[in-house]
Amino acid sequence: MSIFLTAALGFPEALIPVQLLWVNLVTDGLPATALGFNPPDLDIMEKPPRNAKEPLISGWLFFRYLAIGGYVGAATVGAAAWWFTISEDGPQITLYQLSHFLQCGPDNPDFEGLDCQVFESPYPMTMALSVLVTIEMCNALNSLSENQSLLRMPPWENVWLLGAICLSMSLHFLILYVEPLPVIFQITPLDVTQWMMVLKISLPVILLDELLKFAARNYLDLGRAQLPQCCY
Repeated sequence: MSIFLTAALGFPEALIPVQLLWVNLVTDGLPATALGFNPPDLDIMEKPPRNAKEPLISGWLFFRYLAIGGYVGAATVGAAAWWFTISEDGPQITLYQLSHFLQCGPDNPDFEGLDCQVFESPYPMTMALSVLVTIEMCNALNSLSENQSLLRMPPWENVWLLGAICLSMSLHFLILYVEPLPVIFQITPLDVTQWMMVLKISLPVILLDELLKFAARNYLDLGRAQLPQCCY
Protein backbone atom coordinates (compact mmCIF):
# COMPACT_ATOMS: atom_id res chain seq x y z
CA MET A 1 0.00 0.00 0.00
CA SER A 2 2.80 2.43 0.89
CA ILE A 3 4.56 1.77 -2.43
CA PHE A 4 1.30 2.43 -4.31
CA LEU A 5 0.66 5.66 -2.39
CA THR A 6 4.15 7.05 -2.94
CA ALA A 7 3.86 6.34 -6.65
CA ALA A 8 0.35 7.80 -6.86
CA LEU A 9 1.31 10.96 -4.98
CA GLY A 10 4.65 11.37 -6.72
CA PHE A 11 6.58 11.26 -3.43
CA PRO A 12 10.13 9.94 -3.08
CA GLU A 13 10.43 6.24 -2.36
CA ALA A 14 9.47 5.65 1.29
CA LEU A 15 10.77 2.07 1.56
CA ILE A 16 13.30 0.06 -0.42
CA PRO A 17 13.25 -3.72 -1.03
CA VAL A 18 15.84 -4.62 1.61
CA GLN A 19 13.79 -2.80 4.26
CA LEU A 20 10.56 -4.54 3.25
CA LEU A 21 12.38 -7.87 3.26
CA TRP A 22 13.64 -7.18 6.79
CA VAL A 23 10.14 -6.36 8.01
CA ASN A 24 8.54 -9.41 6.39
CA LEU A 25 11.15 -12.01 7.28
CA VAL A 26 12.49 -10.85 10.63
CA THR A 27 10.28 -8.30 12.35
CA ASP A 28 6.90 -9.85 11.43
CA GLY A 29 7.97 -13.48 11.72
CA LEU A 30 8.38 -13.67 15.49
CA PRO A 31 5.01 -12.09 16.48
CA ALA A 32 3.20 -14.14 13.82
CA THR A 33 4.62 -17.34 15.31
CA ALA A 34 3.75 -16.24 18.86
CA LEU A 35 0.12 -15.64 17.85
CA GLY A 36 -0.22 -19.42 17.62
CA PHE A 37 -0.20 -19.44 21.44
CA ASN A 38 -3.23 -17.15 21.73
CA PRO A 39 -5.84 -18.22 24.30
CA PRO A 40 -9.39 -18.92 23.02
CA ASP A 41 -11.82 -16.01 22.79
CA LEU A 42 -13.84 -15.39 25.94
CA ASP A 43 -17.15 -15.85 24.13
CA ILE A 44 -16.15 -18.76 21.94
CA MET A 45 -18.77 -21.11 23.46
CA GLU A 46 -21.51 -18.50 23.02
CA LYS A 47 -21.11 -18.19 19.26
CA PRO A 48 -23.34 -20.27 16.96
CA PRO A 49 -21.68 -22.73 14.59
CA ARG A 50 -20.16 -21.17 11.51
CA ASN A 51 -22.14 -21.62 8.33
CA ALA A 52 -20.34 -24.16 6.15
CA LYS A 53 -21.25 -22.13 3.06
CA GLU A 54 -19.75 -18.93 4.46
CA PRO A 55 -16.55 -17.91 2.61
CA LEU A 56 -13.23 -18.05 4.44
CA ILE A 57 -12.85 -14.28 4.10
CA SER A 58 -16.22 -12.63 4.60
CA GLY A 59 -17.13 -9.20 3.33
CA TRP A 60 -16.73 -7.75 6.83
CA LEU A 61 -13.30 -9.34 7.30
CA PHE A 62 -12.22 -8.04 3.90
CA PHE A 63 -13.37 -4.55 4.92
CA ARG A 64 -11.34 -4.80 8.15
CA TYR A 65 -8.24 -5.83 6.22
CA LEU A 66 -8.81 -2.95 3.80
CA ALA A 67 -9.31 -0.39 6.58
CA ILE A 68 -6.25 -1.47 8.56
CA GLY A 69 -4.13 -1.82 5.43
CA GLY A 70 -5.19 1.61 4.24
CA TYR A 71 -4.18 3.14 7.55
CA VAL A 72 -0.81 1.35 7.50
CA GLY A 73 -0.06 2.66 4.02
CA ALA A 74 -1.18 6.21 4.82
CA ALA A 75 0.76 6.25 8.11
CA THR A 76 3.94 4.97 6.48
CA VAL A 77 3.87 7.54 3.70
CA GLY A 78 2.68 10.24 6.12
CA ALA A 79 5.66 9.65 8.39
CA ALA A 80 8.07 10.30 5.54
CA ALA A 81 6.08 13.33 4.40
CA TRP A 82 6.08 14.68 7.97
CA TRP A 83 9.87 14.83 7.99
CA PHE A 84 9.96 16.63 4.65
CA THR A 85 7.25 19.19 5.39
CA ILE A 86 6.87 19.71 9.17
CA SER A 87 9.83 18.36 11.15
CA GLU A 88 12.01 21.07 12.66
CA ASP A 89 15.17 19.28 11.53
CA GLY A 90 13.78 18.64 8.05
CA PRO A 91 13.78 20.91 4.97
CA GLN A 92 10.15 22.02 5.63
CA ILE A 93 9.26 22.02 1.96
CA THR A 94 5.75 22.28 0.53
CA LEU A 95 3.63 19.33 -0.57
CA TYR A 96 3.93 20.60 -4.14
CA GLN A 97 7.71 20.44 -3.97
CA LEU A 98 7.52 16.99 -2.40
CA SER A 99 5.18 15.61 -5.04
CA HIS A 100 7.27 17.14 -7.86
CA PHE A 101 10.69 16.32 -6.44
CA LEU A 102 11.85 14.88 -9.76
CA GLN A 103 11.67 18.39 -11.20
CA CYS A 104 14.06 19.75 -8.60
CA GLY A 105 16.96 21.60 -10.13
CA PRO A 106 18.83 24.92 -10.06
CA ASP A 107 16.88 26.20 -13.07
CA ASN A 108 13.44 25.50 -11.58
CA PRO A 109 12.10 28.56 -9.71
CA ASP A 110 9.77 26.34 -7.67
CA PHE A 111 12.83 24.86 -5.93
CA GLU A 112 14.85 28.04 -5.54
CA GLY A 113 17.24 27.84 -2.58
CA LEU A 114 16.55 24.15 -2.00
CA ASP A 115 19.32 21.56 -2.07
CA CYS A 116 17.92 18.70 -4.14
CA GLN A 117 20.12 16.26 -2.21
CA VAL A 118 17.57 16.51 0.61
CA PHE A 119 15.33 14.09 -1.28
CA GLU A 120 18.00 11.41 -0.76
CA SER A 121 18.11 11.87 3.03
CA PRO A 122 17.81 8.65 5.06
CA TYR A 123 15.51 10.27 7.64
CA PRO A 124 12.20 9.92 5.77
CA MET A 125 12.92 6.27 5.03
CA THR A 126 13.81 5.68 8.66
CA MET A 127 10.60 7.33 9.81
CA ALA A 128 8.55 5.26 7.36
CA LEU A 129 10.28 2.01 8.33
CA SER A 130 9.96 2.70 12.06
CA VAL A 131 6.27 3.48 11.71
CA LEU A 132 5.72 0.32 9.69
CA VAL A 133 7.49 -1.85 12.27
CA THR A 134 5.69 -0.21 15.20
CA ILE A 135 2.29 -0.55 13.53
CA GLU A 136 2.97 -4.21 12.84
CA MET A 137 3.66 -4.71 16.54
CA CYS A 138 0.38 -2.95 17.34
CA ASN A 139 -1.43 -5.16 14.83
CA ALA A 140 0.04 -8.20 16.55
CA LEU A 141 -1.59 -7.00 19.78
CA ASN A 142 -4.84 -6.43 17.89
CA SER A 143 -4.67 -10.04 16.70
CA LEU A 144 -4.74 -11.40 20.24
CA SER A 145 -8.46 -11.84 19.68
CA GLU A 146 -10.60 -11.55 16.58
CA ASN A 147 -13.35 -9.48 18.21
CA GLN A 148 -12.54 -9.08 21.92
CA SER A 149 -11.18 -5.76 23.14
CA LEU A 150 -7.67 -5.50 24.54
CA LEU A 151 -9.34 -4.29 27.74
CA ARG A 152 -10.93 -7.73 28.20
CA MET A 153 -8.08 -9.79 26.74
CA PRO A 154 -4.95 -7.79 27.65
CA PRO A 155 -1.57 -8.43 26.01
CA TRP A 156 -0.22 -10.44 28.96
CA GLU A 157 -2.73 -13.19 28.13
CA ASN A 158 -0.05 -14.31 25.66
CA VAL A 159 3.38 -13.77 27.19
CA TRP A 160 5.01 -15.34 24.12
CA LEU A 161 3.57 -12.54 22.02
CA LEU A 162 4.93 -9.89 24.36
CA GLY A 163 8.36 -11.51 24.23
CA ALA A 164 8.25 -11.68 20.43
CA ILE A 165 7.30 -8.00 20.19
CA CYS A 166 10.13 -7.00 22.52
CA LEU A 167 12.61 -9.07 20.51
CA SER A 168 11.36 -7.67 17.20
CA MET A 169 11.69 -4.10 18.43
CA SER A 170 15.17 -4.90 19.75
CA LEU A 171 16.14 -6.10 16.28
CA HIS A 172 14.82 -2.87 14.81
CA PHE A 173 16.87 -0.82 17.26
CA LEU A 174 19.85 -2.99 16.32
CA ILE A 175 19.75 -1.98 12.66
CA LEU A 176 19.17 1.66 13.66
CA TYR A 177 21.95 2.18 16.16
CA VAL A 178 24.65 -0.46 15.58
CA GLU A 179 27.15 0.22 12.81
CA PRO A 180 27.41 -0.71 9.96
CA LEU A 181 23.78 -1.86 9.82
CA PRO A 182 22.30 1.64 9.25
CA VAL A 183 24.44 1.96 6.12
CA ILE A 184 23.30 -1.43 4.83
CA PHE A 185 19.62 -0.60 5.32
CA GLN A 186 20.05 3.04 4.23
CA ILE A 187 18.58 4.41 7.47
CA THR A 188 19.81 6.59 10.31
CA PRO A 189 19.29 6.81 14.11
CA LEU A 190 16.22 8.74 15.29
CA ASP A 191 16.08 11.14 18.22
CA VAL A 192 13.42 11.29 20.96
CA THR A 193 11.22 13.81 19.11
CA GLN A 194 11.16 11.64 16.02
CA TRP A 195 10.33 8.54 18.05
CA MET A 196 7.45 10.39 19.73
CA MET A 197 6.06 11.17 16.28
CA VAL A 198 6.47 7.50 15.29
CA LEU A 199 4.33 6.53 18.30
CA LYS A 200 1.73 9.24 17.59
CA ILE A 201 1.33 7.95 14.04
CA SER A 202 1.40 4.24 14.92
CA LEU A 203 -0.71 3.84 18.06
CA PRO A 204 -4.05 5.01 16.55
CA VAL A 205 -4.20 1.71 14.63
CA ILE A 206 -5.13 0.10 17.96
CA LEU A 207 -8.05 2.49 18.38
CA LEU A 208 -9.15 1.86 14.79
CA ASP A 209 -9.18 -1.90 15.31
CA GLU A 210 -10.97 -1.50 18.65
CA LEU A 211 -13.76 0.36 16.83
CA LEU A 212 -13.98 -2.39 14.21
CA LYS A 213 -14.09 -5.05 16.94
CA PHE A 214 -16.82 -3.11 18.75
CA ALA A 215 -18.91 -3.03 15.56
CA ALA A 216 -18.35 -6.76 15.03
CA ARG A 217 -19.37 -7.65 18.61
CA ASN A 218 -22.41 -5.42 18.82
CA TYR A 219 -23.82 -5.57 15.31
CA LEU A 220 -22.38 -8.36 13.17
CA ASP A 221 -22.23 -11.14 15.79
CA LEU A 222 -25.57 -10.03 17.26
CA GLY A 223 -27.20 -10.32 13.87
CA ARG A 224 -25.80 -13.81 13.38
CA ALA A 225 -27.02 -14.93 16.80
CA GLN A 226 -30.58 -13.88 15.90
CA LEU A 227 -30.69 -16.02 12.76
CA PRO A 228 -32.77 -19.21 12.93
CA GLN A 229 -30.78 -22.26 14.00
CA CYS A 230 -31.64 -23.97 10.72
CA CYS A 231 -29.49 -21.49 8.88
CA TYR A 232 -26.29 -23.00 10.31
